[in-house]
Amino acid sequence: MFNELEMSSVVVIDDHPLFRKGVIQLLGLSQHLRTVGEASGGEAGAEIVRQLSPDLVLLDLHMKGIDGIETLRQIKAHDPGQRVIVLTVSDAPDDVLQAIRAGADGYLLKDTEPEVLLAQIEQALQGTLTVSDALASRLAHALRDEAQAKARTPGDLTDREREILRGLAQGLSNKMIARQLDISEGTVKVHVKNVLRKLKMKSRVEAAVWAAQLAD
Repeated sequence: MFNELEMSSVVVIDDHPLFRKGVIQLLGLSQHLRTVGEASGGEAGAEIVRQLSPDLVLLDLHMKGIDGIETLRQIKAHDPGQRVIVLTVSDAPDDVLQAIRAGADGYLLKDTEPEVLLAQIEQALQGTLTVSDALASRLAHALRDEAQAKARTPGDLTDREREILRGLAQGLSNKMIARQLDISEGTVKVHVKNVLRKLKMKSRVEAAVWAAQLAD
């Protein structure tokens, strides 16, 4: 839960001025969020993120010049721990997969009802899995089909790694998993890296969605 006095910083990167203004106004309705920067393009946006190191970045996918995927890669190359949520109009499974594999910590749709979108953004800051409900099932099926084609199974994991994977599937942050398993956050980070390596996945969101689908 948020501390009453806690404020999380957000940078918004989107090449549509009116939408960017609308998102900033929406964030202003929250007692826990404050916009500290904005950019109309990927290059400027990545630089602002490097300078400010915000708690969260909201990033458009299809932009003129450097697109969202390349911007995401640049941000993650500078700081792998920087939390980035893609906020876009595209519900194409290929776009979702590409964003998740580039390191996105979530994927939300612009046509989401404002109050729902705000709640999802706040949830993202708590470390929970953040994928629009309309996309979660399609993403999970795509990941499952690919996993079957690559013979990817959770059987390759140790018992502890399976516990970590279950935590990811529940949308828990490293800190929350550490508390649940009574181990250090640093140990969780090591296990997460091993899980992703063994499953040949590039992001915790990808692993989480896949694992959640397996559990259904």
